[in-house]
Amino acid sequence: MTQDTDRPALPCTRRAALHLLAAGTATVALPLRAASGRPDAAALLDGIAWSLLEHVPETATTLGVDTGAHAALRARLEDRSQAGRDAYAATLRRGLAVVEAFDAAGLDHSTRTSLAVVRSAFATALEGFALPYGDVAVGGWRNTPYVVIQNVGAYLDAPRFLDADHPVKTPSDADAWVARASQLGAQLDGELGRIRAAAGNGLVPPDFLLDRAIGQLKSTIADARAEGGSLAASIAGRTRQMRGNWANDTRSIVTTQVVPALERQLAELERQRGLAGSAPGMRERPHGAEYYAWALRASTTTQVPAEEVHQRGLQELAELHARMDPILRSLGYSNGTVGARMTALSEDKRFMFPEGDPGRAEILAFIGQRVDWIRRQMPRAFRELVPGSLEVRRLPLSEEPGAPTAYGGAGSKDGSIPGKMWINLRSIDLHRKYDLPTLVHHEAIPGHVWQGEYANRLPLIRSILAFNAYSEGWALYGEQLADELGAYDDDPVGRLGYLQSLAFRACRMVVDTGLHAKGWSREEAVRFFMEKNGNKREEVVNEVDRYCSWPGQACGYKMGHSQIVAQRARAQQALGTAYDLRDYDQAVVDGGNVPLDVLAQNVGDYIARRKA
Repeated sequence: MTQDTDRPALPCTRRAALHLLAAGTATVALPLRAASGRPDAAALLDGIAWSLLEHVPETATTLGVDTGAHAALRARLEDRSQAGRDAYAATLRRGLAVVEAFDAAGLDHSTRTSLAVVRSAFATALEGFALPYGDVAVGGWRNTPYVVIQNVGAYLDAPRFLDADHPVKTPSDADAWVARASQLGAQLDGELGRIRAAAGNGLVPPDFLLDRAIGQLKSTIADARAEGGSLAASIAGRTRQMRGNWANDTRSIVTTQVVPALERQLAELERQRGLAGSAPGMRERPHGAEYYAWALRASTTTQVPAEEVHQRGLQELAELHARMDPILRSLGYSNGTVGARMTALSEDKRFMFPEGDPGRAEILAFIGQRVDWIRRQMPRAFRELVPGSLEVRRLPLSEEPGAPTAYGGAGSKDGSIPGKMWINLRSIDLHRKYDLPTLVHHEAIPGHVWQGEYANRLPLIRSILAFNAYSEGWALYGEQLADELGAYDDDPVGRLGYLQSLAFRACRMVVDTGLHAKGWSREEAVRFFMEKNGNKREEVVNEVDRYCSWPGQACGYKMGHSQIVAQRARAQQALGTAYDLRDYDQAVVDGGNVPLDVLAQNVGDYIARRKA
């Protein structure tokens, strides 16, 4: 890809030199044999892990492994240009060829699982890289046809990462931080080349997504123009006790490099807005049916086609509403559909938080209380406990308009960076007292943050590679565990919130496939949530827009959850009185984040061990 020539050159400073030195790091070789000459699977997997981190150095920082011989990774950002994507795909092809040629005979179950995980993740990602556009998540969840949109792009990712995940404890950390900031302009321009190329091939996002992205980019630019904005403020605050010019350097970088690059992206999105239509789904876009079929496979780690996913969603929604109906009747809500009655419940002042900052403070306190309760229950569900290191943070203001209600994930492998639950507080009306508990159990404990800490105990490659259906399926299973551990024994309204959450994920299967495979309009999708499940418009408009920019991703939640529950039933039937919830849950988290077929193999191995 040819980058714009009007972007200012990097200043030739000590930090720029650090960046250039880091960028020249050689690709990690993939070892096939140990020093003894025998095949060494551990060395193979470790080499593959480091070869991936060369392409996504931010992940090395998030995991806390950019130290020692790999410290140079801390000064680099991912190359988001087409050349960077091509290099990433080439690394995957090499790694996949090595894994497929590796003789796994005689290896232990854990190592065989790791090899199967790499095969699945790399093969699926390479199918995505072969498509004519989009971002491919290698062993991750955020596959998207649009490189820059309301919830995708370096304009969102880099500031949040630098502020929350890049540690600044020493002057060298600060040097690396500024080195990364100095690369942000080039990263933005790398994306710019790809969104221009996609538009040249006929891929233009829907107008309503572009409106959101354009508004957010304008907000980001306005912030950056004000004395370097949040980036400069972040490094200034974190180096207050150190002697150096990092904040001034950042202000210069933001003013001369980042702002012009943001403006170039903004101009291109505004140009595309003039070409855009309102059709929300992939079906109406070039190669859209092919893209959606792949995205659905990647999200669910199954071969289940869109129509079957759609019908499963309708069936599961009906089953969950059948569970909600008697609870609603017991509370005096007897007339109308389950969705209409849940809408009426959402308007009950008893379950609302106060408006404005008092409500935001109450929400954060509520989350803290729920976290404290669920921590105390974990010995009843697991044999071995992890710390569950957690920080609850409000989403950056510039991200909130296009973001979901919350998201979360584990911190670093060594525990130095805590896991995070990010909560969207742009509008207090997004949250109710009966739906916030299950959100905590999904994003934090025993959901994403909790499960991620078990993954961080596995070899490095297993901490990097994740699968949407397992990740989100486990988070829904975490919601179920909280209910089974007594979260709502004296709180029927809270149980309604939990069941509505599961029903919401069944709705996602219907809506995502409706948008991308059946020609639904955006309004049809919004109204399905509101009328069928009683969700708030404020909540579901963002949700529907998210499905438009992350096709297929929303289907992984309930597909994964249903499979984890089905495997538990299989274990209960096979083991009888020898079954223990703690053993099953431990087997699932110890097996790591896997495709659903590998999950079944792991559960089979657990059953065999218990029988023996």
